Amino acid sequence: MPSYSQEPEDAQRAAKARGSHLRVHFKHCREVSHAIKGMPLNKAKTFLQAVLEYKQAVPFTKFTGGCGRHGQGKLRGAAGDKCKWPQKATKIILDLVKNAEANAEVKGLDTDLLYISHAQANAAIKQRRRTYRAHGRIGPYMSNPAHIELILTEKRANVAKAVEEAKPVKVSRKRQAQLRLKSGGGVPAN
Repeated sequence: MPSYSQEPEDAQRAAKARGSHLRVHFKHCREVSHAIKGMPLNKAKTFLQAVLEYKQAVPFTKFTGGCGRHGQGKLRGAAGDKCKWPQKATKIILDLVKNAEANAEVKGLDTDLLYISHAQANAAIKQRRRTYRAHGRIGPYMSNPAHIELILTEKRANVAKAVEEAKPVKVSRKRQAQLRLKSGGGVPAN
């Protein structure tokens, strides 16, 4: 079984999915996975579907070189309105989300309570090709694939905090003297 960079606290209430050596831009995968991390499952699926339809954009926060600025970036709170619509990365991550959801259903988890507790993209080994240059030279023409992993966790029911009894406030001698003077007390003058 492949190892994950992080294991869920309660393995019975979590479902996992991962893809290795996926032929999709690592930098795009990082931004998409960062955008859906912490989202409820249904919201993440609708967001990814909206990205595929160009109705919502993925904010680019780390790998922003050559990234355009768009009005949809304001909706997601992207720094400098930098955002993109990475189609291939979004399709692959949407497939992984659906796979993790199916794994959760097999475990008997409630899909309405699931949220994406962990989403991570790592750079995989580069794949080599070559491009032919002037004067008979050959240059590298590399691809940057990715490893992607997701963990869905079931939200726990909120428990009301027990009401604690108010402890008496400790007052120092200096503060007691200040309070006596304010209320007109103190040492009477003879």
